[in-house]
Amino acid sequence: MEMRIAGTERESVVDGPGLRFVVFAQGCRHGCRGCHNPDTWNQAGGALIKVEDLLEQIKTARLIKGVTFSGGEPFLQAAQLAWLGREVKKLGLDLITFTGYTWEVLLALAEEDNAVRELLLVSDYIVDGPFIQEERDLELPFRGSRNQRVIDAVRSRQAGVVIEAGFS
Repeated sequence: MEMRIAGTERESVVDGPGLRFVVFAQGCRHGCRGCHNPDTWNQAGGALIKVEDLLEQIKTARLIKGVTFSGGEPFLQAAQLAWLGREVKKLGLDLITFTGYTWEVLLALAEEDNAVRELLLVSDYIVDGPFIQEERDLELPFRGSRNQRVIDAVRSRQAGVVIEAGFS
């Protein structure tokens, strides 16, 4: 199985709590003004890589607490990332998925798209919502604008309402 990526970061401290391995998915349709990664928008850009090779890279990363899927828009390649996410969980790592979609839109998409549902189910945390330039806030942990939420996906699924994560 292959997917398009813009790249990876083996040791990030800005894409979630602790030291993280980050996969930047290639392709995004949101087109947020002021986007931090506009080079990831083109769905035909980036590099094609075997998802199994990404897993091997993650396995060789030392001292990481978890993995982060960023982009681009990870949910455009939900099947590949859901598979990778399941393998990441077997390694005892946590998983954060960034998305320009809101939690509510993702839940609606998941009703008709198994891959979206699977990526939601394997994610421990979801950072949701488009980047909005007018709400940019450099003081926020792990996100760029005030409208974006860091959602505890596990607790939110259990409760049936959005529960924001308590880490900063």
